[in-house]
This record gives sequence, C-alpha cells and structure tokens, in this order.
Amino acid sequence: MDDDRKSRFEAVYKETYERILGYAVRRCDSPEDAADVVAETFAIVWRRIDALPPGEQAPLWLYGVARNVLANHRRGQARHRHGNAELDTEIADLYGHSPESGVELSTIARALRELPDDDRELISLVAWEGLDHGEIAEVLGCSRNAVRIRLYRARKRLSKALAGAGVSVAGVVMESL
Repeated sequence: MDDDRKSRFEAVYKETYERILGYAVRRCDSPEDAADVVAETFAIVWRRIDALPPGEQAPLWLYGVARNVLANHRRGQARHRHGNAELDTEIADLYGHSPESGVELSTIARALRELPDDDRELISLVAWEGLDHGEIAEVLGCSRNAVRIRLYRARKRLSKALAGAGVSVAGVVMESL
C-alpha cells in the first residue's frame, strides 16, 4: 500500500473509530462481538480504501460497511444459537430510571427489541447515531423519501408498542427519533 493510501486509512480510522465502535456496541450482545464487528469493518476499509468516498461521505460509507458486517455477524450467531440477535437487554441497566420522564427505560428497551430489525435499525440510526434522513439514505442505500416513509412507519409501530406496554407516548419524544 502506498503512503497516500496508508495515510488516508489512518486518517479515516482516527476520525471514525469511536463512532463505528459506538455503533457496534449498541447493536451487539457483548463487547467482544462489537470488537469483532469493528475489526472486520476496518479490515474491509483497509482492503477497499480506493472505494472509500471522500469527505463527509466516508463515515456514512463506514456505517454501511459496519451494518453489513453486523448483519453477517448476526446471521452467524443465529446459525449457532438458532435464534435472532436482539438488542442487549442491559440497555436499561446502563441508564437506570429517568426521573425527568418517569418512564421506565426497561419498558422502552423491551418495546424496541420487539420491533422488526429494520425498524430498530432506523430508530437507532436517528436516536443513537444522530444521522439525518439523507445520511441514513446513504447508509441504507435507498432514497431520502424511502427513509422518511420507513421512519414514519417505524415510529408508528414503536408508539403502538409503547402504548401497549402502558407507556404514555406523550412522555416520549417520538419526533426526535
């Protein structure tokens, strides 16, 4: 690998490592699984450095790569456990109870886990990764309009799940998701 490509890899690694690690940690069942996902993501970036888009598009491309690596990882887990990979139930324990909202986070975590994978991913990209519709479209490889429609439907399903669990959706800011 020539010096320019090596420098480019090092720069994108330094710029995006923590973001990609956070993305993986929030979606894996263990820190070890998250580390594997991150390592594989950057191994792919290393091999495909010439395909890495410039500027602000680079992190979005990495999210897409990490998403695919995570999907492969989950399929592998499913083969071994004969089950589906889900969000870690310990999320509620990490943050405890929210005195401001009065909403028990374990109930929200449970409602999120019960959503279809695609809905959970959309909501996570907005709430946890802070991506806007255009950035999500880039990560998912679809149009902004498709993201808008899918996110609207995902929010509706989450609202319904929360209402079914006895959580007042007025207490949860759905538009920020």
